[in-house]
Parts: sequence; C-alpha cells; structure tokens
Amino acid sequence: MKAADLMTRRVVTVGPDASVVQAIRLMLQNRISGLPVVENGKLVGIVTEGDFLRRSETGTERRRSHWLEFLTGPSRLADEYMRSHARRVADVMTPDVVTVTEDMSAAAMADLMEKHRIKRLPVLRQGALVGIVTRANLLRVVARVAASAVPALAHSFANDALIRDRVLAELDKQAWAPGSNMLDVVVFDGVVHLRGVVFDEKDRQALRVLAEATPGVEKVEDHLECIPPIPTSVV
Repeated sequence: MKAADLMTRRVVTVGPDASVVQAIRLMLQNRISGLPVVENGKLVGIVTEGDFLRRSETGTERRRSHWLEFLTGPSRLADEYMRSHARRVADVMTPDVVTVTEDMSAAAMADLMEKHRIKRLPVLRQGALVGIVTRANLLRVVARVAASAVPALAHSFANDALIRDRVLAELDKQAWAPGSNMLDVVVFDGVVHLRGVVFDEKDRQALRVLAEATPGVEKVEDHLECIPPIPTSVV
C-alpha cells in the first residue's frame, strides 16, 4: 500500500503570514494537530501543536536560571523567545519538512515517522502538495485489515489441526522463537495452549502475540515457564 492509497487529499493549510491565532483556530475547527504551511503553491514549512506549547500567553515559555542561560547561549535563547512570542506562523513553523511522494510504501512512511519522531508526512507531486499521510491514516489501515481478517473457523479437530499448523509455520519464520524441543503448541476448540520453556519475558509475550494473530485463534492460554539463563562464572 502506497501514500496515494492512504493520504488525505483535502489538506487544510495555512500561509506563512497568517497569525498564530489563525493557525490555532484552523487546528481546533478541523480537529487536526498540524498544518502544512504553503506559499504560492509551494510547501515552505509545517506548524504543529508542539510549536504552541511554550507560549507567553499561557505563561509556559521556558525559563532558566542565569547560569543555565549562560550555558545555553544567546542564539538558542533568542530562538526560544521568538517562538514563544511570535505572532506570525513563519516565525514558529519548522521549515525543514520531511516529505514523501505518492509512490512511497506504508512501511517506508512508518519508518520515517519513527526515525524523525513526527506524526504527519506531506505528499508532494513535482513539488506541489497533493495530500498528507498521518499516523491516523496508518491506523485506519490496521483497523480495516483487522476487520476483514479471516473469520474464526467453525471448530473441529481438523480446524484445530489447521490452526496449529499455522502457528508452527509462523514460528519457523522467526529467528527469536524457541526450537520445537523447547515449545509445545496444543490447540483445542480454537484455544491455543503454549507450554514449554523460555528464557526471557519478551519471548513469552511475543509467542502470545504470534498465536493471537493467527487466523482462527479465539484465545491463547500461556502455560510457559520463564527461566532466566544461568550467568557464566568469571574465572
């Protein structure tokens, strides 16, 4: 799935010369947390809720002791003052925007959001803004896929065997999963029973998640025993 399939096409934008108050009102009216800043059809920045957290109007501008101000430096202090007192969007926006094209994959966009710790990605076509992909867009895909997942099977011994085969097949793909000599998977009436030994709580949790995500599974019973590895003695 690509950006073109996920993006919101009717993007609410703001101009760089708009007031901070106008930008905030647009966010509140449209129930969004960020606005691309567009000038003459070109994306020049982005402004988000985070840009308005430290404001003089609410008394939340950053304050430091004289000693910390000395260490921070005048350039950083000047920038913080400007952002907390500015009246124009241009003075508070982030000018260096992480953008994507319409053919970027969902996985690549998720990587970008995680790497840059951002919540939205403007989508450009030949430099022009044509849409925006947000975390909410990605979440909607997850919800849609989950809703259309394979329904629970009418349980029988044959179906339980099929579920078990699916769990084991997925386990075989995972480098972190314990070997078959350490793990036993039993399925009865759609309930997966996990028995065996793991050496880390993360392994236990991952095994449960893997089983829960298997089509046809209604419940997972965890009977695993977690045994921390014995530390090697240092001679």
